[in-house]
Amino acid sequence: MAVRPCASTTGNGDSLAAHGLAAVLELEEQASSDSGKTAYAPRGAGTRPPPGPGEPPLGQHAHRGRAPKLGYHLSARTVRRYRREVIHRPPSQSWRTFLKNHAPHIWASDFFTVQTVTFKTLYVFLFSSHCRRKLVHLNVTAHPTAEWVWRQLIEATPWGEQPKYLIRDRDCCYGGGFNGRAARLGIEAVLIPVQAPKANAIAERVIGTLRRECLDHVIVINERHLRRVLREYAAHYNEGRPHRWLGLETPTGPPSRADPPLSGRIVARSVLGGLHHEYEWAAA
Repeated sequence: MAVRPCASTTGNGDSLAAHGLAAVLELEEQASSDSGKTAYAPRGAGTRPPPGPGEPPLGQHAHRGRAPKLGYHLSARTVRRYRREVIHRPPSQSWRTFLKNHAPHIWASDFFTVQTVTFKTLYVFLFSSHCRRKLVHLNVTAHPTAEWVWRQLIEATPWGEQPKYLIRDRDCCYGGGFNGRAARLGIEAVLIPVQAPKANAIAERVIGTLRRECLDHVIVINERHLRRVLREYAAHYNEGRPHRWLGLETPTGPPSRADPPLSGRIVARSVLGGLHHEYEWAAA
């Protein structure tokens, strides 16, 4: 048995032993916290630092040896289940601080899928800047490959217009050599944690906007049709759509301020067949 009460107890001996062990480990955690040491984390999340001079290594057997003082005999397996290990990380800025400090030099990239009228799956790949939320580049393919993704990065960075950091997920479509090739261009690819889409929230919000304001209202026929629709909407997104994050300005910058003419009329220019409109003064 994994747990056997040493003294006469009532109820479930396993739960009593587990409760006693958890209490011991909790006291040790509190003591370490009070002494200024690093906080504890679940087993496997980090590596315990080596013991200090003259201190014996505190492993599962050391904790197991303390349990009889509480009236329990525990197996090493039970100790491993409840034991916590110390995280020993070098000092580093938080993810939010990194995004805030380097926003003018960060791009985000991501994939999303679109279904056609014939139930064919198309893949849309995009780059978006963090500072102005600009849709820098997007393209469509039915078969994303590592070479195709790399070609999109080359097309999105002409004449040296490139970010310092590129936030991306761990999609296999990037290929194993993407980070190294990007580094040779002076771009550091930053991988987000596994199953943490909020770490790439800017790209996720852009994708949500594309779906709500464009793709949810369009029946996509084929790849060529989707590419034309997205490029027309991207021009509206960058030049005509106000963003609350930017103080109701557009990603390309504030419009030129000019006094309205004394006479004239305002005309509406339709986008995507009237799905959206942009307004301006008619030429005299």
